Amino acid sequence: MSASASAPSDDTIRAILTRSRTVAVVGASANPARPSYGVMRFLQRQGHRVVPVNPGLAGKTLLGEAVFARLADIPFAIDMVDIFRRSEAVPAVVAEALALDPLPAVIWMQLGVIAPEAAAQARAAGLEVVMDRCPVIESRRLGLGAAQP
Repeated sequence: MSASASAPSDDTIRAILTRSRTVAVVGASANPARPSYGVMRFLQRQGHRVVPVNPGLAGKTLLGEAVFARLADIPFAIDMVDIFRRSEAVPAVVAEALALDPLPAVIWMQLGVIAPEAAAQARAAGLEVVMDRCPVIESRRLGLGAAQP
């Protein structure tokens, strides 16, 4: 299955980006030059609460938010899990997301991150999946936000 085989429609992406108020960013970086940092900042400027997840930065603060080592450490509900990890790391992230209670509504895999089997598992559990896309690019393309990352 290719990344586009079950690509969500523009309406679905628009709905996901509009209703996902709390976003966990797995693979968050404290380096402003890294894409994850720019995406986190963009999402914050669009009114989302961004929750950085990175075991190497756990316990620190990034963009005003506490950094958690793993999804299971976040003490509140997450609407979307945005994955900035290599494709081979995605199954473990999805498995961790599927163990959360309540479940997040969305698994979002960044540009170049493609994991069809993990996507199928998430969909089978009732989650929406976006693969190989960037929320900043999609937000701008759909006219949802003009803030710079």
